[in-house]
Amino acid sequence: LSESGVPQLVQPMIWDYSVDIDVPGKVQLIEKYRRCGFSKVWFASAFKGATGVNQSLTLIGHHLRNQLEWLQVASRSPADVLEGIALTGWQRYDHFSVLCELLPVAIPSLAVCLQALKNGGYSEKIKENVENLLGMPNLEIDTFMR
Repeated sequence: LSESGVPQLVQPMIWDYSVDIDVPGKVQLIEKYRRCGFSKVWFASAFKGATGVNQSLTLIGHHLRNQLEWLQVASRSPADVLEGIALTGWQRYDHFSVLCELLPVAIPSLAVCLQALKNGGYSEKIKENVENLLGMPNLEIDTFMR
């Protein structure tokens, strides 16, 4: 791979939308990419659309935990390797599936995930900030928003 010249042309993206990312495994994968000549990698997380083909509401806690897992991977990786995080929001699982988790119901999840990534974690203060930004008095993280 390193002899092919590909590492000078592209940057790999590592995708994982789960709440229990194999952090040591991802760090090891990044090291493998670096040994092949890739100087930068991207991570891909999700703020919606990754928990079920017919999901209609967004469970914020799932996506928040996914961001926090990626932050752990980033903190255990070499400082100069991460180019960025693509925060995805899938609308459907494939072209033949119905739409899932439309953007309006996922805006609170997007706000929480962006704030967690921006601040390097999540706290009660960040939750209050998101509530104020969205004009929501009680942001529900671990249950579906009503």
